[in-house]
Amino acid sequence: MRRFLCLLVLLCGIGVLQAAPAKNVLVLGDSLSAAHNIPVESGWAHLLEVRLNDMEPGWAVINASISGETSLSGRNRLPGLLAQYHPRIVVIELGANDGLQGLPLPNLRDNLATMIDAAQHTGAKVLLLGIELPVNYGPQYRDGLRAIYAGLAHDKHVALVPFLLDGVALNPALMQEDGLHPVAAGEPIVLNTVWQQLKSLLD
Repeated sequence: MRRFLCLLVLLCGIGVLQAAPAKNVLVLGDSLSAAHNIPVESGWAHLLEVRLNDMEPGWAVINASISGETSLSGRNRLPGLLAQYHPRIVVIELGANDGLQGLPLPNLRDNLATMIDAAQHTGAKVLLLGIELPVNYGPQYRDGLRAIYAGLAHDKHVALVPFLLDGVALNPALMQEDGLHPVAAGEPIVLNTVWQQLKSLLD
């Protein structure tokens, strides 16, 4: 009888281990995270999943990025994604399309702040990925955009990558003809930029 009980406990324990939920990283972004015009497996989010599989077994990447996403549409989608995937880490990469459309910066800040609050309310850690606009948008708007990311990171106590395309954007060989999106060869550099901040958020 005792052996039967021990075996039953062991089998139940194995079942619990098998049923343990994945440790999800949710990436909510736009075309910069959606592998625009390159193979999906070349995008930095997919490369992140490969790295996590090699270095941090048990973690999974949910890439919910959509080309053309704005901070408002991301804000509207996030609650459903949080409820569906229960991520431990939420990576927010939004604002580029807001900026390219010249949308009011206070609206962007409010949307990003709401997303950060929603993620933190579930207990998730947040990594905010900042972007830069082309110089023709003028220093006032560009400086204001930078200040939003830096200010939110400070006020909300979240990790920040100031510029997602650091080391890539100014190298024509690593950018597509549109001057906005990396080619496949630039994506590992993007991943390394993200990784410098993301790695400290892993359990």
